[in-house]
Amino acid sequence: MADDTKFLLLALLLSCSSLCFGSEADIQCLKSVQQSVIDPNGVLKSSWYFENPYPNDAYICRFTGVECWYHDENRVLSLRLGNLGLEGPFPQGLENCSSVTGLDLSNNNFSGPIPQDISRQVPYLTSLDLSYNSFTGSIPQNISNMTYLNILNLQHNQFSGQIPPQFNLLTRLTAFNVAENLLSGPIPSLLQNFSASNFAGNQGLCGSPLDECSTPQRRWRPVRIRLHRLNDQSSIGAAVGFVVGFVVAFYFPQCFVCSERFRANVVRI
Repeated sequence: MADDTKFLLLALLLSCSSLCFGSEADIQCLKSVQQSVIDPNGVLKSSWYFENPYPNDAYICRFTGVECWYHDENRVLSLRLGNLGLEGPFPQGLENCSSVTGLDLSNNNFSGPIPQDISRQVPYLTSLDLSYNSFTGSIPQNISNMTYLNILNLQHNQFSGQIPPQFNLLTRLTAFNVAENLLSGPIPSLLQNFSASNFAGNQGLCGSPLDECSTPQRRWRPVRIRLHRLNDQSSIGAAVGFVVGFVVAFYFPQCFVCSERFRANVVRI
C-alpha cells in the first residue's frame, strides 16, 4: 500500500505542473458540484460559501466533506459527501478537481447512470464509494482504466448487466463490493477472491465464489428430409425395366443360372 501511494504521488507531481497551482480549478470544481446536486438539507449551501474575504486563504479546506492536500492550499485531496441527504444525478465538474484521490457519495439519494468517461474525470482515484444510492444502468467498463483504484464500493444500487470483464485489470483492488444490485453474468476471475457476501443479492451473478455458471443445453431440432419425386419419365423407365427383367428371367432362366448343378433344378412352367 505504501509503495502504491508513493507511486501515485510521483505520478501526480510529474503529470502536469498545473496540479501544484490548481486552486482556481478546484474552486470551480466545487462550485459545479454544489450547483449540480440537490441539497434538501442545505448542507452544502450553508457550508460551501465561496465569497471569501481573504483571497490567499485556503478557505475551501474548511468546507464540509472537503479534504485538502495541504491546509494552506485550495487543492482538493478527497470529497467525503456521504450521508448528507444529497439527491440528483452524478455530480458534475469533478474533472476540475484534477488531483482528487478519494470520492465518497455513499448513503445519499443519487440516481441515474455513472458517467461512461468517469476515468477521464477522476483518473487518480484510489477510493470510489457510491454505495447505498439509486444509481442505475450498467457499470462503466471505463472504470478499469482507473489503475490506482484500491477500493470500489457499488453496493445497494440498481446497477444492471454484467460486471465488466475489463475489471481484471484492476490489480490494486483490496476492497470490492457490488452486493444488492441487479447484476448478471459471470464474475471476472480477478474478483473471485473476494467474499461471496460482496456479490450477494444479484440473482443473475454466477461463478466463484457463488454457484457455478450453468452451461446452456443444446436443443435437438428435428431435421426434415425432403425426398425428391421421380419424374414421369423416370417412373416409366423403372416400370419397363422391371417388366423386361421379369420376362427374361421367366422364359430364359438359363441366362441367370451359371452352374450346371443349379441349371438342372430349373423347372419351366
